[in-house]
Amino acid sequence: MSLPILAVTMGDIAGIGPEITVKTLLAHADLRRKAKLFVIGDYTALANACVLSGFSASQIKLVTDLSCLNNDSNEIELLQIADPLPAVQAGKISAVAGDSAYRFVVEACKLGREGKIDGIVTAPLNKEAMHAGGHHWPGHTEILAHEFGVKDYSMILSSGDFYLFHLTTHQSLHSAIDACTTTRTTTVINLAFALAKSLNKPSAKIGVCGINPHAGENRLFGDEDLDQLAPAIQLAQRQGINIQGPLPADALIPQAVRGKWDIVIACYHDQGHAPFKAVYGDDGVNITAGLPIVRVSVDHGTAFDIAGKGIARENSLVLACERAAELAPGWHLVWNSLSS
Repeated sequence: MSLPILAVTMGDIAGIGPEITVKTLLAHADLRRKAKLFVIGDYTALANACVLSGFSASQIKLVTDLSCLNNDSNEIELLQIADPLPAVQAGKISAVAGDSAYRFVVEACKLGREGKIDGIVTAPLNKEAMHAGGHHWPGHTEILAHEFGVKDYSMILSSGDFYLFHLTTHQSLHSAIDACTTTRTTTVINLAFALAKSLNKPSAKIGVCGINPHAGENRLFGDEDLDQLAPAIQLAQRQGINIQGPLPADALIPQAVRGKWDIVIACYHDQGHAPFKAVYGDDGVNITAGLPIVRVSVDHGTAFDIAGKGIARENSLVLACERAAELAPGWHLVWNSLSS
């Protein structure tokens, strides 16, 4: 069985993206037995990161034909999509860095639409820098959804066999509550069930967090749980999905960490992100459900405070590559389930 081809986008060149990319591709030879990896990025930034990380810029090889990847663990095969970028200051917001980070992702999506790659692994971009570069997107997830032309998608945080979906992500809490509609809840439940089936776990236990404290306590603390979430959950139950909720998030998520639930659906960004990062730290990755190819990202930002110092840990990017390689062969089952 051929190895999946994964594009690694380098992220914001003023952050730790180039450094963790170099360390991931040159210090983890075992990854090459799981996938064919190449980088979409910039030669100058990658060469500087090689020197910073104790490697040589001579280990970078420019490529144009993805059908001829060597996948040598002593090389980084780089797809340079434009002229080399000017130097930017590490740890500082740069419109040049923000623009290039966006373009790296767009190129990966183009290759995905053309069927030339099986998955995308993304190093972090900086939203402020991207906006300064003229691209006004909330984040990676929304860019990917736009480029692939999909409307039904969800951000997933994952560690090991645990998957945490989100009804909403990068928006204000006030607008997020309004966005947790019955329709949106049904969409994300279907995404979660599609993923479970692709993992050969159609009976996976799915728990849905309530929006309000104590999941509204039977309308004592709000009506949204019973009016918006409950109808979608009841519909899924009638369809045979092993799902419960809405349940108090402060009970559900700790239970999931201890193994009672396989999949949790959080209502808004920090309801899912805060406990997940507190428990799993660098052992988590970010997956986008609803795309025709797999996309996995690190579960951290550009870390401007340590950029350029040579101390960034590549753990999360390594995990992202491993997870993308694991999911890519069966990802068509997720996509076919959603598009059928």
